[in-house]
Amino acid sequence: MRLRSLLFVPGDRPERMEKALGLGADALILDLEDSVAAGAKAAARSAVREFVEMRSGDATLFVRVNPLDSEFVADDLAAIGGTAVRGVVLPKAEGRASVAELRRRLPGEYLLLPIASETPRAVFTLGDYDDDHLAGLTWGAEDLPAAIGASTSREADGGYTDPYRMVRALTLFGAHAAGVPAIETVYPDFRDLEGLAAYAARGRRDGFTGMMAIHPAQVPVINAAFSPSEAEVAHARAVVALFAANPGAGALQLGGKMVDAPHLKAAERLLALAGV
Repeated sequence: MRLRSLLFVPGDRPERMEKALGLGADALILDLEDSVAAGAKAAARSAVREFVEMRSGDATLFVRVNPLDSEFVADDLAAIGGTAVRGVVLPKAEGRASVAELRRRLPGEYLLLPIASETPRAVFTLGDYDDDHLAGLTWGAEDLPAAIGASTSREADGGYTDPYRMVRALTLFGAHAAGVPAIETVYPDFRDLEGLAAYAARGRRDGFTGMMAIHPAQVPVINAAFSPSEAEVAHARAVVALFAANPGAGALQLGGKMVDAPHLKAAERLLALAGV
């Protein structure tokens, strides 16, 4: 399952769900949490269930439920029971124990995508996850500053302040330690596609394999950023072919540069990401 782009769609806006199917996102996240007011949650559950029952064969569908300690989560989980939802996004996850508790409550088998950085305690569990049928690991930079009374998570130029750079890095390494995809968080300024492209490119450079989106216009930009170029694929193939032709070699020369085992591993990973 390829997860370059995961587009959030409010659960109480069924007309947007239908439109989202044709936007090219690798997955849709039908949201029952932050984008849905308390008074609209019951209607949102009904809309999500109806949409999934009609369209589960047309897209990879995730549902973001409310946190495990909320008054809404039991009804959220009941609403997806018996449907073909592919995965469940868990907000305010706090390590392996949260995953286990959600699995205990789930009405079936689903992939899980924890949002793993939204509480102070969660930061100390970012290395605690394992590959227990996780679709990946992702993070967020909005709930955590609110939880600790910080005024913002960003500098004036839009970059993260030091605490949130640290959390981003820990999520990245926590995902790779668990052997699951690292999914970059959203880029809030949906009108700034140039800034999004640069942000997504940095994410892929650093080791993220996909990113969440909050607006349809972001999807093609994210897909492009997390898709290897033809030149990258050609170079990776050349590295793999070089080592295949020289079994047992520790280091070789390619294009005037030395390549060794880490370069081979990176080439194999890129070809897997490209699906070739």
